[in-house]
Amino acid sequence: MRIDTGTDLLLAEVDGPIARLTFNDPARHNVLSLAMQEAIPAVVDAWQADDSIRVIITTGAGGRAYAAGADISEFGAKRTEAADRAEYDRKTGAAWRCWRRLTKPVIAAIDGYCIGGGLLMALQADIRICSDVSTFAIPAARLGLGYGFGGVRTLMQYVNPAVAAELLYSARRFSATEALTAGLVNRVVPRDELPGAVDELARQIAANAPLTIKACKAAIRLAAEGGPDPDTSEVDALVEACFRSEDYREGQAAFLEKRDPVFRGR
Repeated sequence: MRIDTGTDLLLAEVDGPIARLTFNDPARHNVLSLAMQEAIPAVVDAWQADDSIRVIITTGAGGRAYAAGADISEFGAKRTEAADRAEYDRKTGAAWRCWRRLTKPVIAAIDGYCIGGGLLMALQADIRICSDVSTFAIPAARLGLGYGFGGVRTLMQYVNPAVAAELLYSARRFSATEALTAGLVNRVVPRDELPGAVDELARQIAANAPLTIKACKAAIRLAAEGGPDPDTSEVDALVEACFRSEDYREGQAAFLEKRDPVFRGR
């Protein structure tokens, strides 16, 4: 089922428990234009509120790029003067913050260029699978623009400081193999196998207990960001909700009866 996003630059589809968000500007390698970014929060928030959706896939159209960063052609008018930058950051900031509100698993299917803001978008996903022809880079140093702390912090949740330094200082492109070694992606597959690999993983996740996955996602995020003595009260409450759920009883019954469980998220 296709969902109206308000722009042809962003496609949203739902197939049963799996939703797919596609960056759709293939002629320009799916650059993250302001119009595209402004359309993202409404879609993500609607999927967050829909209990029937259990997994979200993000990808790029055209087979040449996941997303090739922000739309540099907009920078002159919208990202040069201080007031214009503040307005641009306010509008695009919502596109990044909506992923923080999302408690459902996200898989990024990367085929081709994954550059700059496109790489940061892919890092909003919990799991990244890329084709063997994909390339990754952050070209800020070749553009002379300032790279904010939030972007650096996101990057360093996945790579060590030396890798972050090489990506940011050199602006060179990393191959799919280098990205795997660095920790930017979970898996590299042949290009023609990418759709099947992503869909299979999405189906596996969608069949599992949603409350357990929600608790795990919260715990992973807290472990990555929470510092040496994190407040685990939210995670503890989510774990307790699992034990009190109908799904917990269903999981036990299915195991004993040697059948696949049917989880309802309650």
